[in-house]
Amino acid sequence: MASPTSAHRQLERLQAEVEACRACPRLVEWTAGVAANPRAAYVGQRYWGRPVPAFGDPLATLAIVGLAPAAHGANRTGRMFTGDRSGDWLFRALWRAGYASQATSESRDDGLELTGAWVTAAVHCAPPANKPTTEERQACLGYLRRELQLLERVSVVVGLGQIACHAVTGLYGLRPRPKFGHLAEHALPDGRVLVCSYHPSQQNTFTGTLTEPMFDAVFERARALGA
Repeated sequence: MASPTSAHRQLERLQAEVEACRACPRLVEWTAGVAANPRAAYVGQRYWGRPVPAFGDPLATLAIVGLAPAAHGANRTGRMFTGDRSGDWLFRALWRAGYASQATSESRDDGLELTGAWVTAAVHCAPPANKPTTEERQACLGYLRRELQLLERVSVVVGLGQIACHAVTGLYGLRPRPKFGHLAEHALPDGRVLVCSYHPSQQNTFTGTLTEPMFDAVFERARALGA
């Protein structure tokens, strides 16, 4: 087992690799194009416009895997789930569960700190229509693999949405592919547990497919499992 300091440094180097990645030409072009044409509400703001690194506590016991940065959320702010409504839901829930120092996340320097939690994604670039291709998902999978290897204290992985959950189960080579469902649990070969959740997208939250009590139950379960 690597020392906490060594693992922390390796995680920092890994995130620097993520930021510099240009493996997927379609996503490189798309993220830069969005940054060059901001929404009216964000005119004058400097967009991140490149791969978004993961962030959180290097000693985390809980890893949260989303789908990908939002075009005008993390692709704008440079921090996962920051600056959009999905992030509003996530960080409120993490705050209520005791993983986050505050209930909001608006910018990379807003003072938010995570304790015991690490936030990442299956894909680190914002994809058109929130739909990365199979090849783009595969290109990013190595980053997730290395993150989970370095996050040695993680006992629970929460997957937000079907694509994120399938990225995790695919990473571990689970066959047949476990069924996705809200609060579905799957034992992973290294002793960790994957807890699945509906993604806190507006499509789910506006329709009531995902409610705040349902989302809170995910992180309550993570705590109960030891995260």
